[in-house]
Amino acid sequence: MANVPYHEQKDIENINRLRGLIKELPPFCSDFFRGIEPRTSSRTRIAYAYDLKIFFEFLHKENPQLSRLSVRQITLEHLEQLTVTDLEEYMEYLKYRFNDKNQGVINRERGIMRKISSLKSFYNYFFRSEKIKTNPAALVRMPKLHEKEIIRLDIDEVAELLDEVERGDALTDRQKAFHEKTKIRDLALLTLLLGTGIRVSECVGLDISDVDFKNGGIRIHRKGGKEVTVYFGDEVEEALTAYLEERESVSAEKGHEDALFLSLQKKRMSVRSVENLVKKYAKLVTPLKKITPHKLRSTYGTNLYRETGDIYLVADVLGHSDVNTTKKHYAALEDERRRSARNAVRLREK
Repeated sequence: MANVPYHEQKDIENINRLRGLIKELPPFCSDFFRGIEPRTSSRTRIAYAYDLKIFFEFLHKENPQLSRLSVRQITLEHLEQLTVTDLEEYMEYLKYRFNDKNQGVINRERGIMRKISSLKSFYNYFFRSEKIKTNPAALVRMPKLHEKEIIRLDIDEVAELLDEVERGDALTDRQKAFHEKTKIRDLALLTLLLGTGIRVSECVGLDISDVDFKNGGIRIHRKGGKEVTVYFGDEVEEALTAYLEERESVSAEKGHEDALFLSLQKKRMSVRSVENLVKKYAKLVTPLKKITPHKLRSTYGTNLYRETGDIYLVADVLGHSDVNTTKKHYAALEDERRRSARNAVRLREK
């Protein structure tokens, strides 16, 4: 798949993984995945498959009527006979369960909510297509969500983070040895994340040909495969230029020649490696904040909104399909702007 674009490679990998997961589920589940395929990404369908696998394992382990059956033997008729109480017991089960390796797994509010949401979509599909006559999942109330504090870097912390990437003063001796080899790459990567707000998956998927210095933009593939151009400023351009000069002298491994960001193994960097990179530098600057690539995205969104006051622009640049998602994340800032506007309009000249 050397000549296949990165995002298409990931899609092919996801589809193959999804086929394997579907084989572990009851046969009728194939209809559901076929039905939602036109309007969902392969990554979303994999999430559904994992969630449904947990649900059917629960039925096999905990339901007295179904425990004598294997997961593959469960039918739509069995699904139809479940009650709201059965599904509420499943919700309770999700709080703490044991996985295939007999390891305890704790699900927080959002994890439980996602799994119940997947189950509701599953039931809705078969109810709408008239393959079942009852829909107990529609009667299940979603768990209450407590709002999480949005963690982001302050302006001074952003500067400190980039300074630390550049200098590496606080790193251990072992880390400093690697730092000498990667600091130009690391600075370009973190400057790009902080200066554009792109997702980590979009970042690692970048090819050299996706960078357009003439127009000051990068071509990325959003969720669902949509291709867009995201524009960058002078600081990002400077960091990318320095890195690409270094990148020209690196001979990448076969199949990774086009990748923009390379690991020390001369292969395209993975999402996990970028997550570890961010964690390494961030804990030196702000040890009490758990900073991830997504928090860098929130930091960019916050700074852009403070500078422009345009929530629709922020939603568009971040690639949010629904501006309400953006409003929810930046509600505190909206309130701050409303307060600052209280004396903007004069009723009488003093």
